[in-house]
Amino acid sequence: MKAEMLRIALGTPILAGLSEPLRDRVLEFSHTQDYPAGSTIFLQGEPALALYVVIDGWVKLYRIAPSGAEAVVMVVTRGRTFGEAVALRDLPYPVSAEATTDTTLLRIDAARLRRQMREEPELAIALLASTYVHLQALVSQVEQLKARSGVQRVAEFLVDLAACEQGGCSVSMPYNKTLIAGRLGMKPESLSRAFGRLRDYGVRVESSVAHIDDLDVLRDLTNEDPGKAWMK
Repeated sequence: MKAEMLRIALGTPILAGLSEPLRDRVLEFSHTQDYPAGSTIFLQGEPALALYVVIDGWVKLYRIAPSGAEAVVMVVTRGRTFGEAVALRDLPYPVSAEATTDTTLLRIDAARLRRQMREEPELAIALLASTYVHLQALVSQVEQLKARSGVQRVAEFLVDLAACEQGGCSVSMPYNKTLIAGRLGMKPESLSRAFGRLRDYGVRVESSVAHIDDLDVLRDLTNEDPGKAWMK
């Protein structure tokens, strides 16, 4: 594994807290795998044979409702993990995973990890820490959907993607607007209206790039009362 890939993998909760010998044993039954944009990593209902670390790219986790509608559960990127909980319990995947861009993943074999975990309690603690990170992310996502307007959700999305801390900057949106809308719990037309409202806050969208005049203005917007944000 290349040095940069190893650095990213070692920064994840699964591997960060492990002793070096145990970390090396886990990496022995892991390997990197490339997925072109649009390819399926696994499907909802398939046996959970592995868990994954995103080395590069973006991955969409989604469910298909009985009606056929797609519900985006989460979109994960470099340094994030997915598949831990079900892989550890030898259960089917509850979601499908798709590479939304060209993506490189570290694939960790679930069966071998379970065997290793029985011998090394240290590894079980690391995996619990990783699942807790996911729980925190889901709680934050539910809070965002319940307590913030669509305009505020889009503003926060842009703030999270921004490489700068303050002032003006340009943000390249990493995936298409249909997926952004699904991730934010909105319809595509609602997303378009939200981007339109953000022009009053110094945001101009050109193709897949959002130009932001002042990040602090967007941060203030995310903290406003949702009812007030909807009226603007």
